[in-house]
Amino acid sequence: MKGIAGAAKIHQVATDFKSFDSALEMYKLNAGSYPTTQQGLKALVEQPATSPAPNRWAQVLSKIPLDPWHNAYVYRLPGKKRPGEFEIISKGPDGLENTADDLSSQDE
Repeated sequence: MKGIAGAAKIHQVATDFKSFDSALEMYKLNAGSYPTTQQGLKALVEQPATSPAPNRWAQVLSKIPLDPWHNAYVYRLPGKKRPGEFEIISKGPDGLENTADDLSSQDE
């Protein structure tokens, strides 16, 4: 991840993390809790069919963006570093989870 292109991609991930944070907070206001790991970020665009059912549901995003390397973001609740919070992960340039180039919303 060198140079201007790499820096721009890292900046895009940070921007996406902030967008997800806002969307997840709005989801929580409606639903009463964050989506589970199983429900994932998909719960922001489609009403979850798995338990726990949200108290109230409203579509918060029109679609879930891919990271700058065209991979799906990973959502976890609880997060690995701060278990009381959700975690969003970009698999980074290698597209593999749990490698050194991963970017986590809990790294900020």
